[in-house]
Amino acid sequence: MADTVLACEGLVKRFGGITATNNVTLRLQRGARHALIGPNGAGKTTLINLLTGVLEPTSGRITLDGDDITKLAPHRRVRRGMVRTFQINQLFASMTPLQTLALVVSQQRGLGNRFWQKLGQEREVAERCEQLLAQFRLAEVMDVPTEVLAYGKRRLLEIAIALACEPRVLLLDEPVAGVPAGEREEILQTVAALPADVSVLLIEHDMDLVFSFAKRMTVLVNGTVLTEGSPEEIASDPRVKEVYLGHGEEVAHG
Repeated sequence: MADTVLACEGLVKRFGGITATNNVTLRLQRGARHALIGPNGAGKTTLINLLTGVLEPTSGRITLDGDDITKLAPHRRVRRGMVRTFQINQLFASMTPLQTLALVVSQQRGLGNRFWQKLGQEREVAERCEQLLAQFRLAEVMDVPTEVLAYGKRRLLEIAIALACEPRVLLLDEPVAGVPAGEREEILQTVAALPADVSVLLIEHDMDLVFSFAKRMTVLVNGTVLTEGSPEEIASDPRVKEVYLGHGEEVAHG
């Protein structure tokens, strides 16, 4: 399908005798706002690790813009435009949001580590950093070391880093996990305002975010696709309600 940007077909991942991903087929349309949901232990993380190349599938196929990337290394998938938000590691802890974004933008534009020069010498880097800092509500903390940022701001920086890689496909991995209630609204608004030309696959437990964001949803249970449909179809599906209630979780949203 010409408007499919990312797809997996018949994806299987076995760990010994355990099948963590069971014949999963998923298609992400261009410009998608697609959510992957499921109770704890559903296999969401395993599936994302397969899509991003962290794990190699036992069988099945993954394509990006029609090209087979099943065996492609993770960093090569990033270069092709598939980016996943990630926890900020030690490398960035002592750096500020401005330094971090300058590093990512410089590398993305083939400038290596020249970001250590005065930012004004690389006007295009400075301008892009300024845009990202404003877009992700980080301008007021741009010179604060990442390790002392409020948790919600750190999550915003993670999404900013991913967007600085200029993705065509963004895998948004639980952006509000662990974020205090008072800091969630900024993230919800920022996610809602992501560029329309970036196809987004959201992995999330927070149903308020899922239902406010997604135009299409896939429900994963025990590594298998239970169903896929519009938010309205998913919310009214008795099988989905049963699965969530059976796990002591809630699919309702307010």
